[in-house]
Amino acid sequence: MYISETTVRVRYAETDQMGYVYYGNYAMYYEVARVESLRQLGLTYRELEAMGVMMPVVEHSTRYKAPALYDELLTLRTTIKELPGVRIRFYYEIFNEQKKLINEGETQLVFIDMKTNKPCRAPEAMTKLLAPFFNEV
Repeated sequence: MYISETTVRVRYAETDQMGYVYYGNYAMYYEVARVESLRQLGLTYRELEAMGVMMPVVEHSTRYKAPALYDELLTLRTTIKELPGVRIRFYYEIFNEQKKLINEGETQLVFIDMKTNKPCRAPEAMTKLLAPFFNEV
C-alpha cells in the first residue's frame, strides 16, 4: 500500500457564504493530492503525458464529515491500495488542523494511450515505482 500526504491552505475563494469550503472544491483537493502523491513517488503527470499516457477520472465519490473553513491548513492523505492495471483507484482522507477527519473520497482513473485514445495498461515506470510498496519487485 502506498500512502502520501500533502497540505493545502483553504483560500477565501474556495468558501461559500457560510464560510465553509464549497463542496465542489473537494474534487480539486483530490486532484492536488493525486498529483502530489505521484510526484512524491517519483513520477509527474507531465512525465506520464510525455510517455503518451493520460489519466481521466471515470469515477468520483465524496463523503463529507465536517466542514473545512477559510484559512485552515488541511492535510490531504492519499492511498493507493492495489497495483494499477488499466485503472487506478486513489483513496483520500482530509484532516483539519486539529487532525480531525473531515472528508473521505475516492477517484478511479483509467490509463489512456494518447495515440489511440484507447485504454492501456499502467506505464511500466509507474508500476516499478509502486511495486516495492506492495512487496512486488
